[in-house]
Amino acid sequence: MKRVFSYSLLCFLFISISGFSQNNTISGQVIDEQNTPIAYANVLLLNIIDAETSNYNGVSTDENGFFALKNIEPGNYRVVISFLGFKDFTKDLALDSSNIDLKQITLEESAQALDQINVVVKRPTLKKEADRLVFNIENTALIEGNMFQVLKSTPGILVMDNSIQVKNSTPTVYINDKKVHLTNDELVQLLEGSSANSIKSVEVITNPSSKYDAESGAVINIVMSKNLVTGYRGNVFTNFTQGIYPRYEAGMSHFFKSDKINFFANYTYNDSKIDRFQRDEINYLDTNNDVDQIFNSLINRTTWSKTHNLNFNFDYSINENNTLSLSSSSLWMPYFKYNIINNTNVLDSNQNLDYYFDANNLSNDDKYNLGFDLDYVHKFKKAGEKLAVNTHYTTYNYKRDQNVLSNYYDNNDAFLQSTAFRTDSNQDTEIFTAKADYTLPTSDSSVLEIGAKASNIKTNSDITRFNISNGVETLDPNNSDAFNYDEDIYAAYVNYTKDWEKLSLNVGIRAEQTNLKGFSVANNITNTQDYLEWFPSASLYYTVSDNFSLYTNYKRSIGRPDYQSLNPFQFFLNDNTIVTGNPTLQPVFVNHTTVGTTFYKNIFTIEAYYKKSDNNIFELPRQDNTNNILTYTPVNINKTTEYGFDFIAYFNMTDRWSVYFVTSFYNTKDEDVFDNEFVTRSQWANFSQTSQNFTFLKDKSLSANLSIIYASKNTQGFTQSDDVLMSDLSLSKSILKKNGTLSLSISDLFNRQDFNTSINYLNQSSASHTNLDTRFIKLGFRYKFGNTNLSTNQRSSSQQETDRLEKKQ
Repeated sequence: MKRVFSYSLLCFLFISISGFSQNNTISGQVIDEQNTPIAYANVLLLNIIDAETSNYNGVSTDENGFFALKNIEPGNYRVVISFLGFKDFTKDLALDSSNIDLKQITLEESAQALDQINVVVKRPTLKKEADRLVFNIENTALIEGNMFQVLKSTPGILVMDNSIQVKNSTPTVYINDKKVHLTNDELVQLLEGSSANSIKSVEVITNPSSKYDAESGAVINIVMSKNLVTGYRGNVFTNFTQGIYPRYEAGMSHFFKSDKINFFANYTYNDSKIDRFQRDEINYLDTNNDVDQIFNSLINRTTWSKTHNLNFNFDYSINENNTLSLSSSSLWMPYFKYNIINNTNVLDSNQNLDYYFDANNLSNDDKYNLGFDLDYVHKFKKAGEKLAVNTHYTTYNYKRDQNVLSNYYDNNDAFLQSTAFRTDSNQDTEIFTAKADYTLPTSDSSVLEIGAKASNIKTNSDITRFNISNGVETLDPNNSDAFNYDEDIYAAYVNYTKDWEKLSLNVGIRAEQTNLKGFSVANNITNTQDYLEWFPSASLYYTVSDNFSLYTNYKRSIGRPDYQSLNPFQFFLNDNTIVTGNPTLQPVFVNHTTVGTTFYKNIFTIEAYYKKSDNNIFELPRQDNTNNILTYTPVNINKTTEYGFDFIAYFNMTDRWSVYFVTSFYNTKDEDVFDNEFVTRSQWANFSQTSQNFTFLKDKSLSANLSIIYASKNTQGFTQSDDVLMSDLSLSKSILKKNGTLSLSISDLFNRQDFNTSINYLNQSSASHTNLDTRFIKLGFRYKFGNTNLSTNQRSSSQQETDRLEKKQ
């Protein structure tokens, strides 16, 4: 039997020997049942010898469906033509010394899968495993949106105020097991600007193995489809969103694949204006905790931004066992304007007006975030054995110019005084990491993984404040500072997986040594922390029968404070409101245990969990009742415990209607000591979500998704939040022979996504109502061109360290 050659090698050999072989050709045109040419169909020529076949030649059809197999020696052959979504065409030929023209070849549509990929629009599927939920959306209507819309529709994920949460914690987001190294706002921009049409599934990993960083308390892994055929694919898109103000977005992506090279590049541009309204009430108390003064504020915050996102991946296959990859994710925001208009009435204890003031805070920001990854993967001769090496570099720069002007008036509207100041602040951060992961299958049913990682983070920040009087600026040394931060983390892990007939086991342990040093220039204070911590993890899954399974898992993880939270600088939003960091913050340690069962054809899941967080970090507003100043600062609270149970169901009502439903009842309890007094708050709460997917029309070209989320009254960090109702409706329609997609999204259908919060303990008493710019209509259009059946190598690489560049807003 002849040796199997790749297409590129065959072409080279055929050209080389063309002078010695006969120039025979097999040609034709491939069309569908509507007589439309099919571009980039696979045409494979098999050599038939003694009733057995072997690969001989292969090509793809061109833009008009034509193909030509050239330089073929006389013999018996079989032509196989395949294209996703169509039945294979097969024809045996006897080739002598003449050319063969197969004329037009019509492929019939088929629902059969090719290489485990079904191209007929289908319903999403949900699979519960011991440590994760796997939400398979490949070839469903959900892929017609963007990645952020997919996450909103994924079971177990809550998106609130553009903050992504899994079980009341911020997860680490991966794409193809590579961390996304962007801050929360940048991550949302990336996901909103990235097409979902190459997503295979979304994994919500509530118990990540020891292979993941110890900070990965929960992981969202977006799995992209595998590459199928060689060629080029691209798409362009644009979106228009009308909220309180209009927003615009446009972008394009390109992907090319050959035998040796995979290349993907994506660019998006976003121009937005977003409004946020807030109503605050602060009760400043006297020494008896009676109301002394009341500050009632109406705050309108508007942001303007123009953002460029560019990311690319370049994979080069050295040979079948060695691959080298270069990837990058870059964000540049040359324009970000932030305007806060604050109108505050100051009342006495009888709610009579004492005085009032208005404060105008205008900031202009400029930042960039450039990240680069170099990867090398070596596959050994033993199936599944491989070594993966990664190096990563991030450079991040952030600048802010802030101007604040406040005017004060008495209760008779007479002008009292004005205050003004300006601040310049800068932050430069560099991150370097290197890691190696080795995978060794120790048997047909067991795998051993070991690895190591080292990272270094350096960040230098400074802030300079100028007080302004009669147009003259004077340096304020008391509110000017510089802060230098240096952090090293060294980690190593071992993880073991074993599968039996009905039992699956995953155990591992990770060790991380952390050395950090923070230095505040103005205060001449140095903060150092050096600690070694161990992070075990384990999961067990037992299949009782096809309709019933049991599982349990445990994980210890760490949550390190972001770099800005460690920064001691004080940002004055106005004369009475300050946002500041805390250089003495300690890491959070979390122990999380889960036990559950899946039953009745894997449709239903019941799960109970317990989670204990020591030194939990919350940004709390702290009142200075003597000077009437409110300071937002991150603090460690002694302990947070959470326990509860979830009920999950996923089923198909009809062949065009699927339903996902989850409800979770849980109790959260915070405990700490403030001013030598013990404080505790606990609250039972409910989280419920339903997602309905519909498909319409005979060709299933119209799809819809309706998602409704209810979050009841709950507490976090001694802050109590009232209930909210989130709702989204999205529609998509395929047009232009399914190369184009029109989409329509409506958010906050019932206008119930605004929320209220309150704080009331010891001498702290405040409340806030926030009206978000979440009620909008979004129109979008996307057009695919080239070989639209290619799947990209798109991924965003990241390191855990970069997730801490900025505070989560």
